[in-house]
Amino acid sequence: MLIKRPGLLRQMAVFLYDGLLMLALLGFATFIFVWLFGDATQGWAHLALQIELWLVAGVYFVYSWYRSGQTLAMKTWRVQLVRVDGSQATLAALIQRYVLASVGLIFFAAGFIWAWIDREHCSLHDRLLGFRLRLNQGASDD
Repeated sequence: MLIKRPGLLRQMAVFLYDGLLMLALLGFATFIFVWLFGDATQGWAHLALQIELWLVAGVYFVYSWYRSGQTLAMKTWRVQLVRVDGSQATLAALIQRYVLASVGLIFFAAGFIWAWIDREHCSLHDRLLGFRLRLNQGASDD
């Protein structure tokens, strides 16, 4: 199956736009956490807040990918997450994608930087799990 892929500039635009959306979403989630539990700068509350933020982001990404294969940023830039074999992505596979992408971010964004050297501009977690980003029809490649 031939998949028309987005260029690196478009992928970076999606990444940055999703980052801005995450700032707003996680800022709100932090506000709610601090309102409910108070100071979250140390102890159990600090760890609990970090876990909560990772889970909130995960719910947003996994739900968006499962529902339509696109986050809001991906819709804006006409990029969609698809399986290489054309099958429907399972919830378990999308959770794995989120976890691996998170690990890639922890290690200095190495999983995303991989796309710069990959012949198909594919991130490491997508390469490992059989996902690709597809450029939707009507969008021109950068």
